[in-house]
Amino acid sequence: MPRLWGTWLILALWALLAPAAAQAPRPADGPRAITIAARPILSFDARDQSLSRFGELSFRGGLELTSSDKTFGGLSGLHVMADGQRFIAVTDRGNWLRGELRYDGAKPVGVVNAEMAPMLGARGRSLARRGWYDTEAMTANGGMLYVGIERVQRIVRFDYGRDGLSARGKPVPVPPAFRKLPSNKGIEGMVYVPRGQRLAGTLIVFAERGLDASGNHTGFLLGGPTPGSFTLPRYRDFDISDAALLPPGDILLLERRFTWVEGVGIRIRRIPLAQIKPGALVDGPEIFSADMGHQVDNMEGLAVHQSGTDTVLTMVSDDNFSPLQRTLLLQFTLVEE
Repeated sequence: MPRLWGTWLILALWALLAPAAAQAPRPADGPRAITIAARPILSFDARDQSLSRFGELSFRGGLELTSSDKTFGGLSGLHVMADGQRFIAVTDRGNWLRGELRYDGAKPVGVVNAEMAPMLGARGRSLARRGWYDTEAMTANGGMLYVGIERVQRIVRFDYGRDGLSARGKPVPVPPAFRKLPSNKGIEGMVYVPRGQRLAGTLIVFAERGLDASGNHTGFLLGGPTPGSFTLPRYRDFDISDAALLPPGDILLLERRFTWVEGVGIRIRRIPLAQIKPGALVDGPEIFSADMGHQVDNMEGLAVHQSGTDTVLTMVSDDNFSPLQRTLLLQFTLVEE
């Protein structure tokens, strides 16, 4: 437990110093292979290793990931492909990370075929060199990836299905209200609504702590049939760190907080997509929560995929490039009763 407290003391200091300290290093020119070591996490609850059920989630397994590559870390957005093996992530220094998960049954046991590459702008120059490196959110529409960039409050679209890691990003028009989002608490979660669902064609964007006059979280609807904004109640000082869409059409909202008394806490809310419309105040039940007695760190990425009849949630953590924090990958099954 002292190690966890030390970890989150460093994280809190990082949060205070981030505007000055989060300078992106000059990235490499193109994709390159890296090696990622994975230490299995067999029990999610450090206090009772016999537990496997946590709220409406059942723990499948997890990994603590490390690499000697200096650009590895800072995982802030995640997309897991339909096969449950291939994944792509963004780091908050403007790099792609992609690879393949290996399993022993349902338990993740390793990462292979890992590659990293700088995210490129429309002219082939890296986003980091432009100062657009605080990449915090990602969602997919088929082979198209949308990436949200904090501080500059922009969204960039990549044709990953066609061009892979060499894809060049094209800025997506955003509403003027984005300019009012806090510099280091802006775009943090995004969901693209596919065909066949309500709000199809809409990019739903969540701010980490873009609060309205009543202290509610702010969300935005870009494109689609009804563009606009909506709000969500903020509970117990939790900030939004990511979002993902369930196949039935509900949104899972990953939230986290840090206090000096309790340390870190994370939770997931399930928001019915049917509630979301311009001007609405939407809410949903908490389906999962964890604290410093669990295997958690600065959880910032959430992805959903199907494995047979199971709905699998994958979470990753942002280690802030600190040697005292960890890069975790955790998987759970959603229990539908």
